[in-house]
Amino acid sequence: MTDEPPLRRRAAASRSGNDTQHPPSARPEPSYAGTEEPTGGESVPLTAPREGTPEPVAVPEQLAEVVARFAAGTGPVALDAERASGYRYSQRAYLVQLRRGGAGTALIDPLPLPDLTALDAAIAEAEWVLHAASQDLPCLAELGLHPRRLFDTELAARLAGFERVGLAALTEQLLGFSLEKHHSAADWSSRPLPESWLTYAALDVELLTDLRDALDAELTRQGKSEWAAEEFAALVRTGARPPRVRAEPWRRTSGIHRIRGARAQARVRSLWYARDQIAARRDAAPGRVLPDSAIVAAAELDPRDEKSLLTLPGFGGRSVRRLARTWLAALEDARHLPDDALPVTPTVEGPPPPHRWAERDPAAAARLARSREVVLRVAGEHRLPPENLISPDTIRRVAWQPPEEITEPTVTEALRALNAREWQIALLLPHLPTALLPAPPQTQL
Repeated sequence: MTDEPPLRRRAAASRSGNDTQHPPSARPEPSYAGTEEPTGGESVPLTAPREGTPEPVAVPEQLAEVVARFAAGTGPVALDAERASGYRYSQRAYLVQLRRGGAGTALIDPLPLPDLTALDAAIAEAEWVLHAASQDLPCLAELGLHPRRLFDTELAARLAGFERVGLAALTEQLLGFSLEKHHSAADWSSRPLPESWLTYAALDVELLTDLRDALDAELTRQGKSEWAAEEFAALVRTGARPPRVRAEPWRRTSGIHRIRGARAQARVRSLWYARDQIAARRDAAPGRVLPDSAIVAAAELDPRDEKSLLTLPGFGGRSVRRLARTWLAALEDARHLPDDALPVTPTVEGPPPPHRWAERDPAAAARLARSREVVLRVAGEHRLPPENLISPDTIRRVAWQPPEEITEPTVTEALRALNAREWQIALLLPHLPTALLPAPPQTQL
């Protein structure tokens, strides 16, 4: 809890069992200027932070003051970060937002202040509250911010069985405030940041701790607090890791399924890497340098001169035209590759795609079908998304290569080896071993 004005909880609608479609809600006191207490279950539009929109902290002296404030604050620390996905090559943070009881809200510009280790030390012992923490933890770690304890409001909402788990939807449903999200896809790398963007950013942490309290109460009511604690601890251990680098990232080019033949795939690969080098050098999103659709079009038709190239879809923009020689050189490189340097079908790590199981291993396909039925049934009984009960990849791996001897201990060991949490294992263990056993032979009539 914080030492800010408490929220007045609305009486929960009467319900039976573990119904989470209408969980306990809360209606805040009208402590914001310009807002009125709603009637008839309507939400209050939240348009400004209660202490006003702070100016971004951009110099060391201001940062030192924020560090002192937050060290003296009490309770959890709400955090958020804004990136420039779709605009920049990197996934770095371009704004960091924090709020804590007794400290208020702070906005920090990490461009002039890329080292926030002093702030990390100041709030090290506090619980950090984030929404969709896995999205922000890597970029926060780049700045020196590493949680020791955290509460993820999106993940908590999933475990509690909420169908809509976005920040705005949860804040409206549980706290009675509606948030505007129209700046979520903005270019946060631009400077100066408009006042309306800063207000939006400050509001993202304004009620995050209150939302945490409401979700924590709901998890406690459902008996899922320990499940959430295990999930949050796993995020602390692994959430800051950068995404795994794929061996052949060019194969994820949108529309590549249209490309037939190794030579045409080589053209996709050559154009993809040419684009990636330019994007990295410019710190620009690759799609802004050259759209995937243009790569696919050029790979299909293999133009050999600038005139032919520039008539293709996606090559009409001025910045793309200026790089025409680069694109033609990439296509020329692919054209002259020896056959043994052309792309080959990659070796799949782990099980093959499920749609091929019936052909390759009918017994494994049957195990997978039975295992999926177990996951769906258990998830439904506990009002959980199946993917939060257990990851689909874990179930595929266990079904494809189960333990030699199917027992509760061996299945437990197999699930732990794939990083399943203890609460997940406990829910699945009464049913999953049976699903992994060979199906009994059918009696001939």
